[in-house]
Amino acid sequence: MGDTLVAVGIPAWIWFVIAAVAAVAGLALLAVDRARESSRNRERTRWAELRGWQYVEEDEGLPRQWSGGAIGYFGAETAVNVVAGSTFTSDGRRPVFVFDVEADGLIPAVIVAVRCNRIHPVLLELWLASVPFQRAEMPELLGPVGQRYAFADDVTGARNLITQELVDAADALGGDVGVAWLENEWVLASVAPNAGPSRLERLLRDLGEIADIVDPFEEYEGGDQDWQREPEETTEERARQQGF
Repeated sequence: MGDTLVAVGIPAWIWFVIAAVAAVAGLALLAVDRARESSRNRERTRWAELRGWQYVEEDEGLPRQWSGGAIGYFGAETAVNVVAGSTFTSDGRRPVFVFDVEADGLIPAVIVAVRCNRIHPVLLELWLASVPFQRAEMPELLGPVGQRYAFADDVTGARNLITQELVDAADALGGDVGVAWLENEWVLASVAPNAGPSRLERLLRDLGEIADIVDPFEEYEGGDQDWQREPEETTEERARQQGF
């Protein structure tokens, strides 16, 4: 006589326990995420206050100023924990933004941006080789530049822009900076989302050095303003509206 398989059902209370455990675990993760976000808010707010800078929780329009680098890579939907101010470089004071990018409800990176007085002639992205940097509508590959790979929307213009000084400054940014890029009148970089104020301070100084390299003040202090652009009203208006 053949063996008979008997199906044994799982009691309903076991499924109830499993569902309850899953719900508790989900709530715990949500609580951890909210606690982490609250901690980031407080830390960023204190940092802004210490520097005499301005802080806002969210600015949906800010990321739309750029399309390259980490903004395009992560598909940034809004900027949160935004700090706006200005910092001194060897060539003078420059406006800055520091903010978390939010995409699909997550914060994948912190963006640090330092403003120049000129529009950069090309979009130039410098990616670490260890980063899976491919995305839709990627600029053209220029090739390895120091420790990074260069991409640009104008290869000839990018070759004229890249100097050994710029390469050395980009190499000094650190292995936690996935990409640094030049777009419009800004020098920007993306750093890990857990970067604290001390790391952001160092990155601001490093980007300030790059800004001084690609946008030296002495080139236009003599009165030659032909290539200089007035500040964007949208940026300045946003800053004023947010109290920056």
